[in-house]
Amino acid sequence: MKNIKAIGLLFLAVIAGLTAAVYAAGWVSHQGNIASNKVVVAAVDIQLGTKINQQMLATIDWPSGSMPSGSFTEIKDLQDRVPKVSVLRGEPILDGKLAPIGTRGGLSAVIADGKRAMTVRVNDVVGVAGFALPGNYVDVMLNTQRDKDGRSEESKQISKVVLEQVLVLAVAQESGRDDTTPKVVSAVTLELSPEDAEKLDLARSVGTLSLVLRNQVDKAPISTAGVTKKQLFGEKEIRPTTVALTIKPTPPKPAPVKKQHPTQCVEVIQNGTHSLNCFQQ
Repeated sequence: MKNIKAIGLLFLAVIAGLTAAVYAAGWVSHQGNIASNKVVVAAVDIQLGTKINQQMLATIDWPSGSMPSGSFTEIKDLQDRVPKVSVLRGEPILDGKLAPIGTRGGLSAVIADGKRAMTVRVNDVVGVAGFALPGNYVDVMLNTQRDKDGRSEESKQISKVVLEQVLVLAVAQESGRDDTTPKVVSAVTLELSPEDAEKLDLARSVGTLSLVLRNQVDKAPISTAGVTKKQLFGEKEIRPTTVALTIKPTPPKPAPVKKQHPTQCVEVIQNGTHSLNCFQQ
């Protein structure tokens, strides 16, 4: 009886194994029938602004029905191209991630159209303790004296955000965006529009600058009036008040009165008739 049970279990095991083998063979055959094309991928990590050569690339099979848009099939088509963003190993090289043909390598290749790169001097405090890394966004805050009638007033010291959501292109001479280790450097390069570059150039000449690190997904604009020293300490600012002056009209001068000279009268009696004759002196 025991031998019959053992034979039955062995028979079931053989059937299950044959079924699995047939299924695996069918799956492999199906995969072999899927059409594929060659796609160029990065063989190593490629930093932005680096000129690509053939040793950095490789080709792999990619299903034809899911080819990435803008991908390349020939390695030679990518010779001397420059990526605008970092490309990881095994990632397809896409045309949208590359600078225009003929672009030379370096930081200038990653500056967006219509933008400019400008470097500002920083220290460990201004540079947010080294956490303002390439790829991060910062706000630029200015501390200065507010002018009035061409003269600087110490009591009108003010701090205000003058630029917001500014992209950090590089810190010192490093532009790689994969390293997240804080770097205390002496200079930070920012990507600005020409108008913002003018503002920053003026701001650094009239006061001290500070970088304020912001969340990379926070795109909401801000609008502040700045804070003065009196507001910081909770003191009320004395504002000049305008006093309206009422001018009373001057009453007209009275017309001059002619001086009356005294008169002298003489009574005249003539033929029984009385008359009074007056003479003015």
